[in-house]
Amino acid sequence: MGRWLFAAGSLLGGTGVALGAFAAHALRARLSAERLVTFETGVRYQMYHALALLALAWAVASWPERGLAPAGWLMAAGTVLFSGSLYLLAVSGVRWIGLVTPVGGVLMIAGWGVAAWRTLAGG
Repeated sequence: MGRWLFAAGSLLGGTGVALGAFAAHALRARLSAERLVTFETGVRYQMYHALALLALAWAVASWPERGLAPAGWLMAAGTVLFSGSLYLLAVSGVRWIGLVTPVGGVLMIAGWGVAAWRTLAGG
């Protein structure tokens, strides 16, 4: 399971770098400053959670009895929804897409909570 989390973190990290570069070079002239900030917020949170998934992959391998994998999947799903909705909102300007963003945020927060709880439980 740790291998899958490491792969997910690596994919999120790599696409985060690519999307950040895309925003800096291709979108800077096309988006308003406000929409560019929205896009960059998505990239920032994607990168934070890519690193968190890499750390969780290590934790899953180090403490398999803790059952930390669900924390990683919550974070991964949350990142796709949170950052993905911000990317779509920034590029399209369609405001209702922003309704998905808090769902992703809640999943990311839940992932952090599960990671803390499962790390400390029974120990």
